[in-house]
Amino acid sequence: MAVGGVVVALFGQLLAGTAVAGTKAAAPGEAPDIRPITWGSCAWSGGTGGFECGVIEVPADWAEPSGPAVEVAVVRHRAGDPERRIGALLLNPGGPGASGVDFARGAATTFSPEITARFDLVGFDPRGIGRSTPVRCDGDLVNARRALLQPQDEAGLAALRQANRDVSDSCRELSGPLADHMDTASVVRDMDAIRAALGERRISYYGASYGTLIGQQYAERYPRRLRAMVLDSNMDHSLDARGLLRTRAETLEGAFGQFAEWCGRTAGCALRGRDVPALYDSFYRRAEAGELALPNPHRPVTVQTLRSITFSHMYNPADWYSFATILASMDEGTAGTDTVPDSALTAAAAGTPVTFPYSPVLCQDYDLDMPSYATMAGLQQELAQLAPLTRLPSLGWSDLTGCQNWTPRVANPQRPLHIEGAPPILLANSRWDVATPHAWAANAARQIGREAVSLTYEGVGHGVYWLSPCARGAIDTYLTTLDTTSLATHCPPAWPGATSTSSTDNPLPTPLTGPPAARAEGVIP
Repeated sequence: MAVGGVVVALFGQLLAGTAVAGTKAAAPGEAPDIRPITWGSCAWSGGTGGFECGVIEVPADWAEPSGPAVEVAVVRHRAGDPERRIGALLLNPGGPGASGVDFARGAATTFSPEITARFDLVGFDPRGIGRSTPVRCDGDLVNARRALLQPQDEAGLAALRQANRDVSDSCRELSGPLADHMDTASVVRDMDAIRAALGERRISYYGASYGTLIGQQYAERYPRRLRAMVLDSNMDHSLDARGLLRTRAETLEGAFGQFAEWCGRTAGCALRGRDVPALYDSFYRRAEAGELALPNPHRPVTVQTLRSITFSHMYNPADWYSFATILASMDEGTAGTDTVPDSALTAAAAGTPVTFPYSPVLCQDYDLDMPSYATMAGLQQELAQLAPLTRLPSLGWSDLTGCQNWTPRVANPQRPLHIEGAPPILLANSRWDVATPHAWAANAARQIGREAVSLTYEGVGHGVYWLSPCARGAIDTYLTTLDTTSLATHCPPAWPGATSTSSTDNPLPTPLTGPPAARAEGVIP
């Protein structure tokens, strides 16, 4: 049964067999009463690549298990060496809004051979996302609010608050009860239902980015149902709006400093020999004055666009060549093949229901409301003093503005973690991760306590498994052996070479290459 009368055809067709949650609500220490998943073929072009597909049906509201249900799409790639199989490794790449199904498809070739040989790789699209029952909202309203995400006065904030209310109300109208239950605590219940449907007493888990919040809260609720857990690029669910933005602003400033130093010593950088910080500061001032543009074709570059370009190019240092080229074209008037990221929804989406999970998830997990524009402006000034070059993290600021006056109210508000009885949990993070700052991982580790094992990659980027061979080896060792005593605690940075001009030198899975979910939904201007 799908919310709002929408029947979800998984992978392009309805698969036979659905694991259905029972009619009794599961207590925190109680397994959901559900049937095993009936696996079927996946309707993918070019073959299934050894994957099996299925769905699990769960309550839209876990407090009302006999109420409306939603479907969660699940995919499995069996262990390549059945005799050495360890168990199921559940995967989630974060977002919020990224597809765990697509991530698992990529993981079958991007995870190490030892991992794919010894684990069933299991991906799922969290409720409201991808091939699961989608949360849908009015496309016109989503498009219209894009222009309001950077309020400049009290009237602008009032208009934004009304736009957010209109969008969130449309989500509730078009998606039914699902829209009120997009929080991570509900996803945790869904994930344990998947565990039960797989027939696994305990699972291993790899979560990246926002997927670490799913992992953290799963370990808190179901600590003894875990065999191992890797949290790569960590969220910190204890921070308020100010704490979230301050840590992101500090990290973005530091990451840009690393870029400037790299550019000064790298022959292939288009800005080598220039004073990169001074040049960037001049761009910011020109953007504020409406005088910054990219030529061929001429495109104005606003402050918001400059912030977005900068932030998105800090996810993977291999993209610094293109970032330097973009900045050089702003200064020299010679545009290359790179383009400014486009945040607009497609024209086809306007006026129709669109899948829009980012704000419904984030705004039910984080209370980011500001009491007034004066408070918001004061915070913006504080961030500019903290990070005088980059000023403001685009994603963090749009998270803040996008959640003002969102409905329903926060279902899963910020608080410190309290985990007891879990196995050792490996928390890996880059030193300069603009999306999930190192401070977040350190805070989460302190909250987890003695079960936490920390690994720091001393470089820039998001998703250390794909950025550092050292970190990759440590994660593989932990997952396969559970040994934490011999793991590296610090891994050296790896910088792009002197001649490369492509990010394919160090490919990241798509969900970890930048904030596309936020940009596609108009969250990042």
